[in-house]
Amino acid sequence: MTVTPHSDEARPGDGLVKAGGIVFIAGAVATLATMAPLFLDMDPFPSYAWAVCMLMGVGFAISAAGVLRSAAAQRKAARASQAA
Repeated sequence: MTVTPHSDEARPGDGLVKAGGIVFIAGAVATLATMAPLFLDMDPFPSYAWAVCMLMGVGFAISAAGVLRSAAAQRKAARASQAA
């Protein structure tokens, strides 16, 4: 017997995946804004603006942690159902 959560219930890791997606999108927007002056023949932004672009990688890492947490919870639930 497999126990699956209802679709409206929050599962372990869901919050991390959502937060990681938001951080990733913020980094992507920052990357587009930072790259635009290079193509529009304007003065480039200072180096701290380029550092904000690293949010893409941070967001990806947060989302990956959420996926791993969700997988671990599913594995734990599967072991518990086999033991019962």
